[in-house]
Amino acid sequence: MTDTLRSRTEALRDLLERQFQAHTGQLTELTVYSREADHGGYDPDTLRALMETARQGIADTATALRRMSEGSYGRCEGCGGEIPVARLEILPSARYCVPCQQRQRR
Repeated sequence: MTDTLRSRTEALRDLLERQFQAHTGQLTELTVYSREADHGGYDPDTLRALMETARQGIADTATALRRMSEGSYGRCEGCGGEIPVARLEILPSARYCVPCQQRQRR
């Protein structure tokens, strides 16, 4: 692995770890709100949706970190090709390249 690739991978790992912490913190905060009489000022449906989004964020980042430790991070789960680094920098938990992601939505 080249130094440039290694530094990009480390930067992406750091970003994923920060995202994981942020999602975990958000879910903790929202869980506390869900137990309050006024739901922390949130509509109950909105609060549930935000909690589900945080849970999904935790799952996505945990999966990306696992793939990173296994050595499969950056490989498309659809076609097996490399996911461009620019895509991973925008969406570090990406599991698919853009063409395969578009096919997933159909």
